[in-house]
Amino acid sequence: MKKMKVLLLTALSVACILSGCGKTEETPAPETPVQEQVQEPVVQEIVTDTEVEVVPDDEIPEGMKRSSLTGDIVTKKVWKRRPLAIMLPTDKAAQPQYGIGEAGVLYECMEEGDMSRQMAIIEDWHKIETLGNVRSCRDYYVYWALEWDPILVHFGGPYYLADVTNRADVYNITGCAVNSTSSAPGCNAFYRTSDKAVPHNAYTSGERLVDECKSLGYKLNHDFDNFRAEHFVFATTAENNLDGASASGSFDAKEVSLAKAFPYTKSSLEYDETTGLYKKNLYEAPQCDGTTGEQLTFENIIIQFAHYEVRDDKGYLSFRCHDDTQDGYYITNGKAVHIRWGKSSDYSPTKYYYDDLTQVEFNPGKTFIAVVQNDRSVTIDGVEYKSSVQ
Repeated sequence: MKKMKVLLLTALSVACILSGCGKTEETPAPETPVQEQVQEPVVQEIVTDTEVEVVPDDEIPEGMKRSSLTGDIVTKKVWKRRPLAIMLPTDKAAQPQYGIGEAGVLYECMEEGDMSRQMAIIEDWHKIETLGNVRSCRDYYVYWALEWDPILVHFGGPYYLADVTNRADVYNITGCAVNSTSSAPGCNAFYRTSDKAVPHNAYTSGERLVDECKSLGYKLNHDFDNFRAEHFVFATTAENNLDGASASGSFDAKEVSLAKAFPYTKSSLEYDETTGLYKKNLYEAPQCDGTTGEQLTFENIIIQFAHYEVRDDKGYLSFRCHDDTQDGYYITNGKAVHIRWGKSSDYSPTKYYYDDLTQVEFNPGKTFIAVVQNDRSVTIDGVEYKSSVQ
């Protein structure tokens, strides 16, 4: 497999600090929508193809491009569009999520109270009928979202979120204001349903979000001054990662447990030999998309250990998003390998490297990224793995 030699990012300056540290805590804004309706989520049939096709760069058809999220071949129209970065809960009472199966990249990271939350990056979203339920955001998710130059969709959040969502370059759509210095742009995109109790019943749709973007003057296509289309490096030959000696030090990874990282949800993934994909679980049961009823599956898994701090006595966390000192694991095709990662600025993609500083080539397909506190651990095939960086 062709590999690119890439140096790790240079060490950060003192100015690269934890996102939002040093602010005074205020009471989070209540998650109350400006607009409320009673509407049941629409169940629609979506046929998905889980088979991975590797297309060499010189065989991409005219008018098509390689997706930055998945490496799949998509139309130039889809490729130019901003994706959604939409906040979705892991709470048991909030399941299932509608539209989550459309995510090309899904992040899961801890919040306060030992509860994790998800952020779905969805590429072709304009016609999705039901998305949600939508929950509040934290500032560190925004810094990961900015890598994709997205439309950020959430339902408010703690006061310190305003520092980043108030920025002119953040295309922010929220169901409620964060604090007295912020507004609720795009709040009419959301509606409440009667199937779940507040706050687990706020939904939106692709059509509503498009309308609000147009009303707010948000560009639906990428700003290529910020967007880095070459986000992941994807394999472009039929040879797949970790099949043999493509990465030294690889080991078996059929069962990936995040119970020690996300102790409430006990998120986990199990490898399906018949499809070559990892099936995701929440609460020791399949995590499914409410629209299709299908379990979430991923070609690639990233375990990304990250430095963090507890902000205050309420337990709010802060993660160091810009860093080049931390490590993790890349998992695909039933194998895992130790990696390093680095991110130098808001819009620069997080890059992943083998220990020899060769950049990881992802297999085309969906990717799950678990951002794990660097003093916690994960379990792979019954063996506990911790960060080697403290």
